[in-house]
Amino acid sequence: MANSVRIAALGGLDEIGINSTIFETDKDLIMIDAGLMFPEEDMLGVDIVIPDFSYVYENKDKFKALIVTHAHEDHVGAIPYLLQNAKMPIYGTKLTLGLIKTKLREFGLEKAELIEIKPSKRFTIGDFEIEPIRTTHSIVDGVGLAINTDVGTIIHTGDFKIDQTPVDGKPFDLLKFSEYGSKGVRLLLSDSTNAGSEGFTGSEMEIKKGFFNIFSNVKGRILLVTFASNIHRLQQVINTAVETGKKVCVTGKSMVQNASIALELGYLNASNCVLITEDELYKYPDNKIVIVTTGSQGEPMSGLSRIALGEHKKIQIKPTDTVVISAKAIPGNERAILKIINTLSRKGADVYYEGNSNVHVSGHASQEELKLMINMVRPQYFIPIHGEYMMRRQHAKIAMNLGIKPENIFTIDNGEVLELTEESAKIIGKIRTGRVFVDGKGVGDIEDIVIRDRMKLSTDGFVVIIVTISSTTGELLNNPEIITKGLLYEEKHQKLLHEATMMVKNLINQSNIDLRTDSYEIKRKISKAMNKFLFKKLMRSPLVLPIIMEI
Repeated sequence: MANSVRIAALGGLDEIGINSTIFETDKDLIMIDAGLMFPEEDMLGVDIVIPDFSYVYENKDKFKALIVTHAHEDHVGAIPYLLQNAKMPIYGTKLTLGLIKTKLREFGLEKAELIEIKPSKRFTIGDFEIEPIRTTHSIVDGVGLAINTDVGTIIHTGDFKIDQTPVDGKPFDLLKFSEYGSKGVRLLLSDSTNAGSEGFTGSEMEIKKGFFNIFSNVKGRILLVTFASNIHRLQQVINTAVETGKKVCVTGKSMVQNASIALELGYLNASNCVLITEDELYKYPDNKIVIVTTGSQGEPMSGLSRIALGEHKKIQIKPTDTVVISAKAIPGNERAILKIINTLSRKGADVYYEGNSNVHVSGHASQEELKLMINMVRPQYFIPIHGEYMMRRQHAKIAMNLGIKPENIFTIDNGEVLELTEESAKIIGKIRTGRVFVDGKGVGDIEDIVIRDRMKLSTDGFVVIIVTISSTTGELLNNPEIITKGLLYEEKHQKLLHEATMMVKNLINQSNIDLRTDSYEIKRKISKAMNKFLFKKLMRSPLVLPIIMEI
């Protein structure tokens, strides 16, 4: 008998991405999702960001399973890094596991145990009995989870919108969520991404009209850009291409890879007569070609970026091309996307995107759907998840307006532990959480202080001060040498550099410090004095690196 269940988010609160939540009893621990986040503008040199999994590593003896709601990177991208220090079975739907399997292969983790789950088919992991519930989102085969425990039922929605006309004909399972609501749900954790958007989120089928209008009227090629994981969107492209007599060329590593997996598993329907390769493009007139690729967020190495910059081996932008960006900008990527749009426009292409045409709908529930979810489930307690604080706070207000008591709503932070018992729910403490930076092959070796140094280097540059002393007497052999990078143009500031050199020389001569035995102290004094000097002269604070050389 598990007398309590403890819930904590390792990521996904106060950010878009790194979604990961743990559920724990005294003897068992399971995790839902293990996602990544793409770096923010101030995370210079960082490739991706993953959650700090220290807590589950410390409890690996009771860590029984990872359950994945869907295959977006912000929910599965950290799995290879998690598996490098912990072994556990991974549960997911067929397509989700298919995409995860390919990712693990790239990391040499083919032996990971993958267990397929199906909507409405219950399975048990230790103290938890779990039933997947079909949801709809901007990727196929997503599920929410009903987690049945000794202290009651917990519902985790995953990312969702309530789409009753999905492309694959498998609608959101309203009945199953309502059934759990009628039986009694202790706690609901629900997606907050679109909590600030009024009304209902549009169906994927609505995009068909926008695609058909563009496909029917353009005179040249169409380059359509979307997320590689959006199989429904790719199916819409293929369907519209068939109706308008066009051929579809899928290009870009991740797009080709995901399309191949979806075709193999039966989640994407396309005949050989409609799909063509890059090598076959020359066989067809431009007005019969649709090229589908990645790069909706302006990523430098994506298919669209390489095409726009003229770096793609086989596809170059033509003035008669039409580019369709069928995706929403992830916060922080707006400038990169605008740059790509401007580049394409300069080359004569017409560009359609969410701001000027009906070529995208969100995959997340808006306010009316969030209300419907709460009313179906009728939870006693509520945690808004997946989103920035303002999104989750708005979701909390929606819950209060629907009658959930304010004291039963927990707008918690990453790491805060909510303990659910038969009698109550309350915050009982906090576990270690945080962001781990992945930079090249380094995982976690880039700390905040390194990022701050990179920021300082990028804004104020650095100064190297080389002091040469005698190894026998410790005396200064010649004037200090000052080298700057990113601070000033040295040829135009010789007077300032001479003044700085004399300042360092006088500091050393007056310090009465043996430079051979106490170099740390003189370096500290040089750094402090140089920072003060440069701030007074230039109002800048570069990194200062003194070097003592003995000859």
